[in-house]
Amino acid sequence: MGWIIAAVIVVFLVWRIKSTKGVKSMSTGELKEILKDKKIQFVDVRTPAEYKGRRIKEFKNIPLNLLNNKISTLDKERDVVVICQSGMRSSQAAKQLKKAGFTSVTNVRGGMSAWQG
Repeated sequence: MGWIIAAVIVVFLVWRIKSTKGVKSMSTGELKEILKDKKIQFVDVRTPAEYKGRRIKEFKNIPLNLLNNKISTLDKERDVVVICQSGMRSSQAAKQLKKAGFTSVTNVRGGMSAWQG
């Protein structure tokens, strides 16, 4: 019985982590290479407290729970890179952005937990 519960948990986690169709993924190393690109919109979907504690200066803080209300502040025609603490919330944000019609959305794998900057 225990292995069934474990299998259900694993399937759930894989389902939550898997990327949405059309959403790209990048490592924090790849992120470092594009941070100076002014054409890209960088969005950190963590809470204001998390963002204040440690952040990448190029990222604008739009907490995940406010993203739908603030989505109009972003340009649908420009690339968007999203980050959170671990990659889970930014994955959800990427799904929301794609659903809203954004053409190029990239999620940072591992989020701020993986950031070495």
